[in-house]
Amino acid sequence: MIFLQTELNDAWLIELEPHGDQRGFFARTMCQEAFANQGMIGEFVQQNTSFSAQRGTLRGLHYQTRPHGEAKLVRCIRGAIADVIVDVRADSSTYLRHQLFELTDTNRLQLYVPPGFAHAFQTLSDNVEVSYLVSAAYHPEAERGLRYNDASLDIDWPCPVTVISDKDTKWPLIAEQTEALY
Repeated sequence: MIFLQTELNDAWLIELEPHGDQRGFFARTMCQEAFANQGMIGEFVQQNTSFSAQRGTLRGLHYQTRPHGEAKLVRCIRGAIADVIVDVRADSSTYLRHQLFELTDTNRLQLYVPPGFAHAFQTLSDNVEVSYLVSAAYHPEAERGLRYNDASLDIDWPCPVTVISDKDTKWPLIAEQTEALY
């Protein structure tokens, strides 16, 4: 695996190193020791998958508050997504900055999202499947979110939003937050 620094503190883009032969290829997608060497969490308690039928589907921006913050290792295994992360750690020099990454089934890039980041993705094709590892169990009382179209974030989504959950349209704007985000 090749670890590529992002513009945001503690978040990493991971390029796989396929080893091929006449059968196809083999690549390591996660290694606890390699992650630890990068200062990343490498213990995951859950693996999730999502399927989205329609291009433009948006999921997020989600995160969990302390002490239930979670690291995620995200990979698009069918189709293509625009994956967006936002640093919501008030003590970070990249606080409230975001970055967008294109993850596809052909580029095979993975995104490591550390605790204290809101995460979302928008599908860039139909019939998209995303798989991700999570370092902490889901706690409904710790779930939080940011509104995908909050002007203070100024996220330039690559295509019109075609499908989104009611919950994701109703997260409070950052200006309306009365407590620390993370």
